[in-house]
Amino acid sequence: MSDVKNWVEESAYASTLGIRAELITAEEAILQLPFRKGNSNPGGALHGGVYASLSIIGAHATARTALGADIGPFHTVSMQINYLSAAINEGVNAHARLLKRGKELAFVEVTCTSDAGKDVAHATLMIRGRKGADPLETPICQTAVAGDEPGDMGPAVTEMVPFIHERGIVIEHMAGGESRLLMPWIDSHGDAASGGTHEGAALALLDTAGAMAGWAQTGSGPYKASTPTMQAQVLAAPPKQDLIAYARIAYQDNEILYSDVEVAGKDDQRIYARGCIPYRIVT
Repeated sequence: MSDVKNWVEESAYASTLGIRAELITAEEAILQLPFRKGNSNPGGALHGGVYASLSIIGAHATARTALGADIGPFHTVSMQINYLSAAINEGVNAHARLLKRGKELAFVEVTCTSDAGKDVAHATLMIRGRKGADPLETPICQTAVAGDEPGDMGPAVTEMVPFIHERGIVIEHMAGGESRLLMPWIDSHGDAASGGTHEGAALALLDTAGAMAGWAQTGSGPYKASTPTMQAQVLAAPPKQDLIAYARIAYQDNEILYSDVEVAGKDDQRIYARGCIPYRIVT
């Protein structure tokens, strides 16, 4: 358990967010995340990518303890997170609970609750241990988004959203229902176990790219927007290199815009994470 606690708190990405482990057992984990402006959207609302990161870290803390270090290295095969409400200018706690343990798989649910006692996110995850096997080479990205039009929103979002600004994310293209975002490698994105980019940082990029594809479809205006849910898979531990997220709106049903997203290495163009973001924009 001490090794897992060290992984939680000493990974550069988790440390940058401010995550602390209050309890880690083979059955559950409790993490605390005090409020800090750098984790937020404008107005102090916690960024959706931070909920996803907190859920992943909580699930891994329990899964790694339940499965044991010998079953690693670990990655998140699947994740479904529902964003229930907003935590605004307040901290968040995550309670991870083991649902089932197999030989190399662990199924975990995570509930995030604000300091005020309100449930703000709920996730279910399947964590896999590779039993010492090296990961296979992941597929080459086939959904690259061309163009160099960040639009009127791109530069503004980068500067106005503290979490995006801290991650160094650059919106390179945001037009016609498509977005392309670059997240450069910086030390604060690191994972102590893999030596590469933390899964939480990669999925925060995925979350952001899906939202930007939604705005690229509608354009700016007097709208209210939110990400009600996200489904994602991590194919392999993201490497220590710049990551690029490609997002494209696949379908729109009135105010719900469904985007397909792939996160690839800038250098090798191999996919490390992929997902679907239903994004909601209403007047």
